[in-house]
Amino acid sequence: MFIVSLTYKVPLERIEAHIEGHMAWLEDAYARGLLIASGRKVPRSGGVLLSHAERPALEACLATDPFQSHDLADYEIIECAITLTAPGFEALKG
Repeated sequence: MFIVSLTYKVPLERIEAHIEGHMAWLEDAYARGLLIASGRKVPRSGGVLLSHAERPALEACLATDPFQSHDLADYEIIECAITLTAPGFEALKG
């Protein structure tokens, strides 16, 4: 499993200008089975993505995110092996 942490490196006004494209990118990534969850950081300094995709496919997908192509955010990819979960979250296990 991969946890991707996005950290905005520009003011939110610049992020908002590309949010529609980013949302379309997210929908496509979900439709292609590359993401299993996503959301904003609180406070709103970036976002978090969860993925079970193969790393090369995930990296290729991230490269097409408008936040990446417009150099609006930094991306950290953390690989982890989930071994224990609460009931109902078994699908997160690797």
